[in-house]
Amino acid sequence: MSPRTLYRRIALAEVVSWALLLLGMLLKYVTRTTDLGVRIFGMVHGIVFIAFCLITVLVAVNQRWTARQGLLGLASAVPPFLTVWFERRMERAGALEGGWRLGHAEACPENGVERVLHVLLARPAVAVAVGLVAVAALTGVALVVGPPASVGG
Repeated sequence: MSPRTLYRRIALAEVVSWALLLLGMLLKYVTRTTDLGVRIFGMVHGIVFIAFCLITVLVAVNQRWTARQGLLGLASAVPPFLTVWFERRMERAGALEGGWRLGHAEACPENGVERVLHVLLARPAVAVAVGLVAVAALTGVALVVGPPASVGG
């Protein structure tokens, strides 16, 4: 899967998870019928949010985004529905072109982060496993810390 395809899919998943969370909030706070939607969709959204942020960093490093582009990518996950807008913006700018630069044996990583990504991208199954473990670990930390005050109330 190319960086463009991966980023497009995770950006869309983030939008869908936001929509589901907002639906859950509508049911909880407006109709006062159930809080089940917030509990379920809040967890789904949290997991997808973490995955989006990790993939944003991965793609930003691989595609050599500027620090500003990377930070905007991360920030686009905070307000509802901006991830797809940001992904399309980067697509139009040509910032998602090409394959996994750091996944080739002949790649020349320039720093520690690129060296780690080079090792992972050279072994896609390992990269997926590490990504899943990272998302699970960060989700665990988020659960210990607790939900944002506006959602958990």
